[in-house]
Amino acid sequence: MTPIRVGLVTVSDRCSRGETVDTSGPALAAMVEAVFDGRVLATACVPDQKRTITMQIRNMVTDYPYMDLILTTGGTGLSPRDVTPEATEEVLERRHPGLMELIRLRCYEKTPRTYLSRGVAGTLRHTLIINLPGSERGATECLAALEDVLPHAIETLRGEVVDDGRPEVAVVIEDLMERKTV
Repeated sequence: MTPIRVGLVTVSDRCSRGETVDTSGPALAAMVEAVFDGRVLATACVPDQKRTITMQIRNMVTDYPYMDLILTTGGTGLSPRDVTPEATEEVLERRHPGLMELIRLRCYEKTPRTYLSRGVAGTLRHTLIINLPGSERGATECLAALEDVLPHAIETLRGEVVDDGRPEVAVVIEDLMERKTV
């Protein structure tokens, strides 16, 4: 499989102003490379402003047409300035709530606070976008919760999945292929 091509967007007023150092973005980058054999193509740090977040996500997808995944970190909580989910929803063409349900289910054992995150997931063109919490621990634990499904999701978005291993699917695909040649 081609390495997963990733963009990282840290959403934080204080980090964007240089008042504090972003630790979740670099931790996610290291995890993308170590766990998913991925490559980080672009990073950004933006303030908690809906329009800015929306523009950053759109620009990453446009500037990097082969971007497989954009991870945002921060702005998913209950604070009045936490608007990352709303900004993300503005750019999504298709929503994928199941990924966030899986994250919350798997992270619940570590902390019930996982259900306080309002993050969303979905696609824009052929890029999967996932909102993660702003803390280093929360962001990395949530990404780890997708370790077994994320590579398959990316392969599917790329159009690389033809047979997912189920015998009945292989039979259907063979039948369709035969019909095309007849």
